[in-house]
Amino acid sequence: MKKGRMFYNTFIPILVLGIGLVVSFGIYIYLNTAHSVIDRVANGKQSFISQTKNSLEQKIQTIEYAFNTYSTTSSFESVVKNPITEQDFEAYRNVNTQLNYIATMGLEGTEYSLISLEQNWQISNGKLSYLTENDRTNLYETYINGQDRGLFWMKTDNGIRFVNTLPVFSKKKQAIALSDISLQTLDHTLKTEENTPVFILNKQGELMYETGRDDKRLSEDQLQGILKSIGTERRTGMVTLDNAKSPSVKAIYARSAYNNWVYITLLDQKEISGALNTTKFGLIMMGLVITMFIIIIAYLIAVYFNKPIEQIRRSLPKNPHSSLKNEVEWILHSIDTIVTEKENLESLIEAELPQLETQLILNLFRNRISREELERIMPRFGYEKIKDPRYLTVLVQMDSYGDREASDKDLLLLAINRLVEEIVPKASRLLPIILNDKTQATILIFSGSHEQEIRKQVLDYAKAIMKAVREYLKVSVSFGISQTYEHLWESKEACEMSKQALHHRLNLGKESIIFYEDISMVVSGPVLLHYPAELESQLFDAIRLGDEEQVPRFLYPLLAEMMKKNKNSMNFEVALVRFVNNLIQLEQLLGVEVLMTQDNHALYHRLLDIRNPEEIERILVQEVILPMVKSMKEKTNQQFRSLSEKIAAIVRAEYDQELSLEWIADRLHYNPNYLSSIFKKEYGMTFSEYVMNYRIEMAKKWLVETDMTIKDIAERLQYHNSQNFIRSFRKKEQVTPGSYRKVKQAQ
Repeated sequence: MKKGRMFYNTFIPILVLGIGLVVSFGIYIYLNTAHSVIDRVANGKQSFISQTKNSLEQKIQTIEYAFNTYSTTSSFESVVKNPITEQDFEAYRNVNTQLNYIATMGLEGTEYSLISLEQNWQISNGKLSYLTENDRTNLYETYINGQDRGLFWMKTDNGIRFVNTLPVFSKKKQAIALSDISLQTLDHTLKTEENTPVFILNKQGELMYETGRDDKRLSEDQLQGILKSIGTERRTGMVTLDNAKSPSVKAIYARSAYNNWVYITLLDQKEISGALNTTKFGLIMMGLVITMFIIIIAYLIAVYFNKPIEQIRRSLPKNPHSSLKNEVEWILHSIDTIVTEKENLESLIEAELPQLETQLILNLFRNRISREELERIMPRFGYEKIKDPRYLTVLVQMDSYGDREASDKDLLLLAINRLVEEIVPKASRLLPIILNDKTQATILIFSGSHEQEIRKQVLDYAKAIMKAVREYLKVSVSFGISQTYEHLWESKEACEMSKQALHHRLNLGKESIIFYEDISMVVSGPVLLHYPAELESQLFDAIRLGDEEQVPRFLYPLLAEMMKKNKNSMNFEVALVRFVNNLIQLEQLLGVEVLMTQDNHALYHRLLDIRNPEEIERILVQEVILPMVKSMKEKTNQQFRSLSEKIAAIVRAEYDQELSLEWIADRLHYNPNYLSSIFKKEYGMTFSEYVMNYRIEMAKKWLVETDMTIKDIAERLQYHNSQNFIRSFRKKEQVTPGSYRKVKQAQ
């Protein structure tokens, strides 16, 4: 069912409010959960980077401490100041042993080197080599000159390198200790979580190490920005870098208290998103369930509050053209409209009382009004209660239309109804009405009168009406009058009585005044049906011949005898139906199409409903019989013409043979006399005259075009002797055959 505006005014706000609360609550939970997840992941990353810092810092401290300790021993001073050759195996072994000891304390896979700047030798990874002057210069340039530190770390192509120039507290350096930690070692040491980036910046902000160097996850500017955001005070924490050209970066860091190195890792958004996927799915499902619940609740609430309004709206008449969309306004408008329409209806009823009174009389005749309604309505039309009332129904039907057409029937009925209103006093009748398309009806009112007085008064009214109709309208009418009755609700039975009385108009003729009580007293019994079969046979013969002149000679006597001899109206109806059936059978035999239609039954109803003898005659003559006669006349003329043409064709083809009408009739399967009559009717001459004329024409042709003798021509044209031919030729052409030939040849 289509819902109104009030329903949606209730449903939509509740729905929007509920969904808004659900969405707000879901967003709140999601944000809190997201912050919790970020904090959890960030704490994990913080622990990871701190652990990484501590692990690497411990190894670095060990390496630095080992070298510092070694550099303070007397054996170190003696070693770096003495040359070591291939023969000084003992000195080499001591140095190599010391380096291996330091390696056991540091990271596995770290290469340790000791370089004597005094004696120009180098022991690295267990191998002894000597420095060239160029090597010595490079070492000074790289590790000593310009350096304000004796101990520091630096980044190399293969990892990071610890540099310790010895002695530590002397500006004059005698040796250099190196510890090279390779990238593989650092990756193995630091990359404990898959795809977790780690960045190490030294105190000066230089990048010492990064995992995934090919990814280029952070640029130099971003690293410096992180370092700048960290400052110098905080040891651990998280910073966010916002960049218009790239997405924001969240970095987790830990600063070493030992050497101020900064260890950095990144907060992976994919990891956070993965952790939030379950939360998202749960929130969405929860939101959908709650939303469906809110929709149901909103719908039920809207229906509950809108139900009284819908009940009121359904009780009010529908107005499809109303532009009001709010139900309350529509209801108020409808109530105002109903009040206005009620007032208008009351005014209209007062103005339309005659039409309503007419409908009242029709309802009486159709028995569509109850006694209670009748008693309540009658005073409204000005009819007061009468003591001992007697009622009587009079029906008026036209016998003929005079010199008017049948299409004027409605106007004539209206005129008759008007005359009844004028002739019968208003106090003596109810409103006269047109009952149907052929009947006028009036209910007469009498009070305290005897039956004979009522009959006399009704007869006077009927005669006065009949006279007025004849004088003013030039038509004749008949009256059917019911028996008297006591109550108006018996008017339907009274109307049927009047109709039965009118049925006997066929037997009594025009301008009949028929009382039902008179025909009801007729003794009923078996009555033989009279049917004028002989007149019908003569009429059908005239129809078969298409003889328009003979048809009226038999039709009108036939109808008159049917009406006269069948006193009972039912007998006349049976005879009329029999006559129409016989007409249809005749039509089927003759093959014409006047009555052979799908609505043949309409003709039966029309004839049986009409109680006007002249109208019955008119329908049978004008619409049935004359069309059949014309159709047969056309069909007969065509048949005559066809047969005559066949006979003439035989003569033209076989003129030089023995010809007779009897022989042709036998050949065509017709009676010779019948063929003789139709041939003469079509050609205006007898068959013999036509044969003789055609043979004379052929003789004239042969006389002019051939040398045949007159005797040969006569024999060929079936003359028994030439004299008969000559007499016939001279009778037709006024000259002999020989003279005709001479004249034509001379021309």
